[in-house]
Amino acid sequence: MSSTRRQFLSAALVGLSPKTDRAISGGFIDDGHELGHLLRDRSPFPPAKQTIKIPIVIVGGGIAGLSAAWRLDKHGFRDFVLLEMLKQGGGNARWGENEVSAYPWAAHYVPVPGKKAALVRELFEELGVLRDGVWEERYLCFSPQERLYLHGRWQDGIEPVTAATALDRAEFTRFAARMNDFRATGQFTIPMELGAKPSPLDQLSMGDWLDQERFKSAYLRWYVNYACRDDYGALAKDTSAWAGVHYFASREPDEKGPLTWPEGNGWIVRRLLEKLGRYVRTGAMAHRITREGRGLRVSAGETEYLAERAIFAAPTFLASYICEDPPAVRSFVYSPWLTANLTLDRLPKERDIETAWDNVIYESPTLGYVVATHQSLRTHIDRTVWTFYWSLAEGSPAANRRMLLDKNWNFWKEAILHDLERAHPDIRQCVSRIDILRLGHAMARPIPGFLASQERRRLTESSGNILFANSDLSGFSIFEEAQYRGVHAADRVLQSVGAKS
Repeated sequence: MSSTRRQFLSAALVGLSPKTDRAISGGFIDDGHELGHLLRDRSPFPPAKQTIKIPIVIVGGGIAGLSAAWRLDKHGFRDFVLLEMLKQGGGNARWGENEVSAYPWAAHYVPVPGKKAALVRELFEELGVLRDGVWEERYLCFSPQERLYLHGRWQDGIEPVTAATALDRAEFTRFAARMNDFRATGQFTIPMELGAKPSPLDQLSMGDWLDQERFKSAYLRWYVNYACRDDYGALAKDTSAWAGVHYFASREPDEKGPLTWPEGNGWIVRRLLEKLGRYVRTGAMAHRITREGRGLRVSAGETEYLAERAIFAAPTFLASYICEDPPAVRSFVYSPWLTANLTLDRLPKERDIETAWDNVIYESPTLGYVVATHQSLRTHIDRTVWTFYWSLAEGSPAANRRMLLDKNWNFWKEAILHDLERAHPDIRQCVSRIDILRLGHAMARPIPGFLASQERRRLTESSGNILFANSDLSGFSIFEEAQYRGVHAADRVLQSVGAKS
């Protein structure tokens, strides 16, 4: 084992030993890695039993694929099919539900979109989230929104303030001023394609930029590192400074929100599936795309589709295993994650402030947890579900993917409980079940150079029969980017259809 991985496990699991205070049930949920490994290993698939001719095939049922379908349908083009590998659509916006609550499996909120995020606002108007320019109050995150466990107690907000020194406060002020300067350039937008320009920031890491700017506050550096782990699954030292700045400079500093639901962004997926379900084929993994004359042959299970075009909305690295002439994707890096949903029969005893929606532990290797019942209007809640997030950022993604699969459920259960015991000593007496999802390629990681990558640029500007549409083309996996990429690909398909008619 490398020293980096030893340090990672030491930080996460020091003093960990199995405890038997209370029986806790659970297990791994279907993460699709076995199906994915069939592609990776280039395993043979059985021959198709039927062939269907259809103009457009969308590969991938995450937000990008569903957004492409939403756009096609809205513009009156309905002769297409969407293929989703898993039994449930949504990708990183999947959700679950038990007798206590619905809950997210990954993406759990959307920041209130600014004016430039016109597509998000258009969708939210359709879904009743935005009415006559006013956001629906029940979908705006209730207070308290965030808290941080620091120096043995909880504080309001995630930006560390407990025992902050004059240096800490001065550096946070200077950092905010620098982000305001970057925001004023108009180059840090959501969607990113609307403002992004070549930048020297992309040639160094966010950690190097902090050094270059002489930011020394441990609090500030932890906060920036947390932001990079949260949105990119990477440490600041492994994140492009352009992407690190984008996290802070792309949104208004006084925005309200975020928008959230018990099942997180699964609420959006549910609404989209209600509109688009007739196009969606779940349990239908596209395992081969080949040229067929001027069109394409898309093989998915027992069905082959003869299509004019395909929108490849699945993670782009999968094209290497599916497409006949795959694009180069060497510069694409993906971060492995672990998420877990913990069912609590009672809440832990609290000494300080009440549980927030988002709860973070300072200097934990994990990202903390969100509370699925936070948006409930009930005055008293005994049972709840916590969604726990862990981006495996220390060490190489490949090594962490192996560890993710090699370690059994009991190992990860103990690691999760051990981490939560830092802030909740009685957590083992509260939890009755822990279900775990392992995501080996959870999100794109914007390493230094990602913005200027010629591979990325070629894919965003791709022409021909296959159009790429995953959020990884933006370098980071957030709702707005996935929606933009899906809609952009659909618009190009609509242009080609219009040219023929």
